[in-house]
Amino acid sequence: MGGHIAAKLAAGAHEVSVVARGEHLEAMRRDGIRLLHGSRTITGRVRAAAEARELGAQDAVFVTLKANLLRAFAAQCAPLLGRDTAVVFVQNGIPWWYDERLTRLDPDRALARAIARERVVGAVAYSANEIVAPGVVENHVPGNNMLVIGRPDREETPLVRALREALEAADISSPPVEDIRQSIWAKLAQNLWTSTLCTLTHLTVREVQDDRDLAPIAERTREEASAIACALGVVIERAPRRPSGKTSSGAAHKPSMLQDYERGRPMEIEAQLIAPLELGRAAKVHTPTLEMLVALVAAKAAAKGLATH
Repeated sequence: MGGHIAAKLAAGAHEVSVVARGEHLEAMRRDGIRLLHGSRTITGRVRAAAEARELGAQDAVFVTLKANLLRAFAAQCAPLLGRDTAVVFVQNGIPWWYDERLTRLDPDRALARAIARERVVGAVAYSANEIVAPGVVENHVPGNNMLVIGRPDREETPLVRALREALEAADISSPPVEDIRQSIWAKLAQNLWTSTLCTLTHLTVREVQDDRDLAPIAERTREEASAIACALGVVIERAPRRPSGKTSSGAAHKPSMLQDYERGRPMEIEAQLIAPLELGRAAKVHTPTLEMLVALVAAKAAAKGLATH
């Protein structure tokens, strides 16, 4: 998702810097970021660096790291932060700033110490992307990408409005939202079944939706996630919808959790699965399907050394 945002903003004449490593860094320094977007190839020239300290203060920082890698950002982010810099956390699952009771999302409060609360902007991405080569990202849902942003305190600042305008102009739908928590839970109602069922079966999102035995399980999972949101006072029906009007892309792609499992990368078990389940337990919501699916995926990830269990 980071490459998608960077390519589109850079192609729209914005000054964009990226932090990258290895082959991706070299490719972006040489060729920029290429986004395969339907029949188009969008190329954005960016300033690419291996360390944040090479880039200096920014107007806004989009953090697209997985939740389990955010401690690295906390350790390196200071050079990026000017007096009014916003830090936009584009993240699946429950973000670290959501509830202080979920201490495992921010061990030792490293993020809370590094990023002042007034800088934080939440973001929820509806966009299926995959890295297909160094510096090259393929988008699987052209014309149906959305990035919803909003501050945790719901304040509509000039910078938040300017970011939405820039995203809209760059062909990334970014509608206003009453409360970013609405979009967090609307996305969770989708991710909790795609991340679990696809990871357990190694099927794509569309294959799960089309399977007559799995589709009802997916629906029960969605209903249980919605029940947790309702118990927490979040009305997910008021969340913005994708340009297509659908809640799920229905794309024939593998969700990020399955991609991570198959490539042997650390998985976002804590933020995407454990944290929402813990909030449901605290709210005394009955979630038998989620309890089973989360336990199975957590055990599968732990067995491969990709998450603790």
